[in-house]
Parts: sequence; C-alpha cells; structure tokens
Amino acid sequence: MPASRSRRRLAALAASSIAAVALAALAGCTAADPSTSSGAPTEGGTLVYATGDAEPSCLDPHVGGNYPQALIAGQYLESLVSLDESREVVPWLATGWTVSDDGLTWEFTLRDDVSFTDGTPFDAAAVKANIEHLQDPATQSSTGYLAVGKIASVEVVSDTVARLHLTAPDSALLESFAQPWTAIQSPAGIARGMDANCQAPIGTGPFVVEEWVAQDHVSLVRNDDYHGGPADRGRDDAAYLDGIEWRFIPDSASRYAALQAGEVDIIDNAQPDTLAQADEGGALVEIDAPRPGASNRLELNAGQAPFDDERVREAFIRAVDVNDGIDSLFFGTAERSYSALSSVEPLAYADESLFGTDLDAANALLDEAGWTERDADGIRSKDGVPLVLRFPVSTNQSIPAEQSLFEQVQATAKEAGFDVRIEPVDLSSWYGALFANEYELVSAPYTKIGPDVLRILYHSDSITPAPSGYFANLAQLSDPQLDALLTEAASESEPAARAALYEQAQQIILGGFHALPLYDQQNHFLHSAGLQGVRAMPTVSTPWFADAWLAG
Repeated sequence: MPASRSRRRLAALAASSIAAVALAALAGCTAADPSTSSGAPTEGGTLVYATGDAEPSCLDPHVGGNYPQALIAGQYLESLVSLDESREVVPWLATGWTVSDDGLTWEFTLRDDVSFTDGTPFDAAAVKANIEHLQDPATQSSTGYLAVGKIASVEVVSDTVARLHLTAPDSALLESFAQPWTAIQSPAGIARGMDANCQAPIGTGPFVVEEWVAQDHVSLVRNDDYHGGPADRGRDDAAYLDGIEWRFIPDSASRYAALQAGEVDIIDNAQPDTLAQADEGGALVEIDAPRPGASNRLELNAGQAPFDDERVREAFIRAVDVNDGIDSLFFGTAERSYSALSSVEPLAYADESLFGTDLDAANALLDEAGWTERDADGIRSKDGVPLVLRFPVSTNQSIPAEQSLFEQVQATAKEAGFDVRIEPVDLSSWYGALFANEYELVSAPYTKIGPDVLRILYHSDSITPAPSGYFANLAQLSDPQLDALLTEAASESEPAARAALYEQAQQIILGGFHALPLYDQQNHFLHSAGLQGVRAMPTVSTPWFADAWLAG
C-alpha cells in the first residue's frame, strides 16, 4: 500500500486522461463538454457559484459535518488521501501509508513541501492536532467524529511521519480520510477558537476564505502558492481563477434564472424540470454526480410504536407506491433504488421483491397486527389509538419533486389505513423533532465513502448521539446479529470476506423492512458552456475548481 512521491506523480500523469474521460461521461446536456475543449486554459476571472443547499452555520467541516460544508470546504481544505475515478484510494497530502499485520497501527508519510495559507507548515503535528480536534467533544463534530472514532492516539514520529494507534482494526480508515469532513486545517487556525475558525478556516487548498457575508455570499481568492492536489489531478500549479464568489440562492427558479442570464456560472441542486428544460435548450452543461454512501430512503422508526412491530413496517412498505411518482416527477433524472446503499458503492445489495406494492398484503398484515378498527376516513386504530405516522420534512433539504413524492406516499399509505402527517419544517426544527423522538418516518440521506456508512446508520451504538447532538441511527434499529456483522465488516480487510459481511448486513436491514429506498442522493450541477475544466470529485461528488477556467 505505500506510495512514494515519485509514484504519486506518475499516477497523476496516468490518471489525467482517465479523469477527462470520466468528466465527458458526466456532462450530458450539450456538446459543449469542458473536458474536450481544444482551447488553452484562460487565467483570471471570478467564478460565480450559486448554491441551493442550506447555508452552513460554520465553514469548518469538522464542526457538525453536513454536505453544504463539504461543497465549499473542498475549495480551501485538502485531505490526506483521495479517490480516483475507479474509486481506488490515491495519495493527496499523504504520499504513502502502511498498516501493521494486526490492523492496529497505521503509519502515514506526508508531503514535505506544503504549508497552510497562514504560513504554518503542514506536518505530522498538524495531522495530530486535526484528529484531536475532531475527537474533542467541544468541536461538536458528527461526521468527522464518527470517522475517526477508532483512533486512540496519534504519534508524531517525525515531521513527515504520523503513526496512528487504533483501538480496533478499521477497514474504512482510508475512505474516511478521503472525506471533506476530516480535511486538514492549520493548527494555528484551530487554536483561534470555534468562532474565528468557523468564519474562515485555514487550509492548504487552491483557494482562501476572504470574506463571509451571512445569507449572501462567501468570497474565495486564489492561493498563489498552491502546488498540490490529489494524485490523479494531472498538474500541480495554482488555480487559473482569481477567485470564487459563492452565493446562497435558496430558490431553485431564481438560481436557474441567474444562470440563464449569465449572472452566475454554475448552480447546484438543479431541479428535474430544470434539467429537462436545459437538455432541450442545449446551451448548458450538466454534471450528474450521485453521492456515495446511503441511498435516499425513508427510515421507519422501529424504536417506538407502531413501527416496533415488523408486520406494521412491512405493511407500510407494501402499501406505498413510489415508482410512478419517481417516473413522473423526476423527468428521468432519478432511477428507483432498492438498496440501502448508493449505486455508486460497489458493495450495494438490492432485493426488488421486498418492495413490490401489494395493498391486499398490507391490509392483511395490519389486521394480523391488531389494527382492525377504522374511522370514517379509513384511518386504522388499535385500542383507540389511531395509526398516525409523524413525518417531519426539512424544507432546506427536500426539493419540490421530492415533497410531491412524499405526498404520493401519504396518499397511497392512506389506502391501507395509515395517517401519514407530513410536517414541513426548517432545518433547526427538523433536528429538534429527531432529538425529541417525535417522528415515525424520516428522510435523512447520509453521505460517506464506502459501505461502512451502514455501521454509522444502523449499528445500535449510533442511537446514542454524537457530541453535536445528532444520532445517525434514525431507524433506531437495535439487532445484536446486525451489530456483530457491521463490527466484523469494519475490521475485515480481505475484500471478499468484507463484501460477504456487508451483504448479510444489508439483507437484515432490508429484510426487516427498516427502510424504504427511493433513489440515489441526487447531485446535479448545471453550468454555462463558458466554464471549462470543472470536476466532480470522485470522493463525495463535490465540485472542485482548482483546474476550472472561464473561456471567452
């Protein structure tokens, strides 16, 4: 597994053509494909990015750890390792690594020619400070905290060697270090305190945070001293762009109108109808980059009635019909999933037979479970308690097509006697409902590289909140057999054995009707044909602008 710096540069040269081919496959709305541009890159200019994701409350992805943070943090922070287009781990800030036979000691060799943009050197002490920052409860980390949970200590062997001592083998460690939520920051920046670091984290990346005007934009400027990137980048020079203006435009129609008017260069969260319209017009380029980790799915809260009864869980899943809704509402931009994992994940397991709509079977299951009484509207009850399912939906995270799909779930479930009560709330209230256990249904996509996301989402340990207060096991699934499989898989390094363990785990999750898979987590970007060289990172599908330029 070790990789020397010379091998790193050879890998970069070899992978540059692969990256271009992969990007060509992603761009689907027009022949104006940036990867096939014959023009030379143009220096200068400020790219304007418009995001529809919720504005981060902190630009430091160590704090909390959500996807909007990952979107922007990748422009100014870098990771120890990355993934190439075949999803193989490649060097980044770390040039190589070794692991002991017992899996309990990892040694990372680091680049010796990198400094943070505040002048602090990148070294083993910085790696130690970052891991300790993630593990400190005061940081209020969730995603990063869970990713480094097995690291007991970090030993600074030398400036360029960091030795990690683990409490148990971690087959997902490299995948975890490829994520933006574990990216490396200046220890001096961290030492300023949370408020200052949230406002402007200091990294080694191609851009630097210059200004954050809340509810409006973040200004990023080029790091003129940048000479890095993951091993498959293909160049190691500074960015072509002078900077990036990262605007927050929550309304999807306003974002698209701004793109059409040339006021912005690229938008995220492009809606299905917008994508269809853009495809017809042919003047824009789409990047379709589904996120890794879990699929977009509904979790059924098995920690309380009525879903503590498997018969009721199965009845709900047999009652609802989502296929027609996905077909009609998403204009062909989303394909129905039958897996708990994203289709991006090689170890995704699916069993379509578990999710066939069968109203007769649903009714029979509910009768058997004792939900036999019905009111005038057809809603079932048991011992005088109506069959109500509280379904809080974050308006910051759910797109209009998805909200309409949830309404179809509501309507078809009612035919079997379920009263699904959709509760649109802001993100803060949504988290509040989860913390208070005031839900029976929830849609909570989780992005993480690799199948270890199943341990995060379904191991009983994840019912206990992280320091941020968030708990990931929203299905509240507590099964000793599943726990044992997920624990063993997280320690298993042999590929075939690891795959078999994760397949068994997914069979328990899906076979117990704990989740209703819908489709991959959607990640559609639209940009003008004049924006060239933008890349969706193979890690968590965020855009990277170190090699982008504005043509014409």
